[in-house]
This record gives sequence, structure tokens and C-alpha cells, in this order.
Amino acid sequence: MGFTHYAGPSSSFPGKDQWKSFEEIFNANKASMKATGDTDEDIGRIWNAVNESAKIGVEERVIFAIIMQESTGNVGVQTTWNADGHSTAGLMQCDGSPGFPGKHGLSQADITGMVKAGTNHFKLNLKDFGDADTADCIYKALREYNSGSVNPNDLSDGRGATASYVSDVANRLLGRTN
Repeated sequence: MGFTHYAGPSSSFPGKDQWKSFEEIFNANKASMKATGDTDEDIGRIWNAVNESAKIGVEERVIFAIIMQESTGNVGVQTTWNADGHSTAGLMQCDGSPGFPGKHGLSQADITGMVKAGTNHFKLNLKDFGDADTADCIYKALREYNSGSVNPNDLSDGRGATASYVSDVANRLLGRTN
């Protein structure tokens, strides 16, 4: 199923009651992760890392949807650079994350390190919007995670970053794949 475009304030995006479970989202994306060169062990370790990182206070399905949006679950994803010239690495492509470009068959510690770095970064974004486990807070935090700033009246205003980012992650939370 293709992606639906969402725009406007968070109330224009799908509610949490429409999101699929973590297990459903994860299973729907296994083939995409495998296609990146990830081993079966890498994929299992991503599952473990997401569950461990969720203890920080971010839902598993949100963490995993960010992973799929940022790296398609590729543990060996290339490091990129943000507008400030900082490297954004790892499964969640964030500043301060370890990265292992071109490598697969990573240890649990390496994969968990990438996911924890991204989850900690996203948790700071959540705190900027009340640190609530609500769709409103999560969608605004996703916009900030991607672009560094938020137009609360239009979460598709990327302010120089990926305009469709929040919409794309919302689709992933609904169980859609690209």
C-alpha cells in the first residue's frame, strides 16, 4: 500500500489508535531490512535494541518507524552531514550516534548504541513538546527531530529539511512500507 500525504497540524495526522503494533510494523519491514544487506542476526538485534531503548520512555513503534525512515533499517548506512556540518550517523541518522558505514553482522552493543543515541535525541525532542505519549507530542517531536524547528500549524513545513518527514513516519506507523 502506498503512502498517504498528511499535512497541517498534528490533528490532521492519524491518531495512535490507528497505528499498528510494533510487532506488525517490524514484521512488515523485515524484507526491506534484509534487502539492505542486514543479516538475520542484525535484524534480530535491531528488535532487541528497540526494546531496550524504549526503556528511555519512547514507544517501540515510534523508534522503529524513525529507524525505517532514516536508514531503512540498514545497520551499515552511510553517515550524512547536517546543515551545521555535524555528522549524523547510525540507524537513526542523528548527531552523536556511532556509525558503521558499509558494515553488517554487527554486535548487539553496536546496534544498541546506535538506537540508544537516536532514541535519546528524540526523547529531548519529546520533552520540548511536553514529553507526553500522545500523537500531538510525537508528531511535533518528529518534525523537530528532522528539521530542528516546528511550525505547529503545518508539520509538513520542513523549513529546509524533508517536508514529508512527519507524513512519511505517520505512514510507517500505520504499517505501510515504501
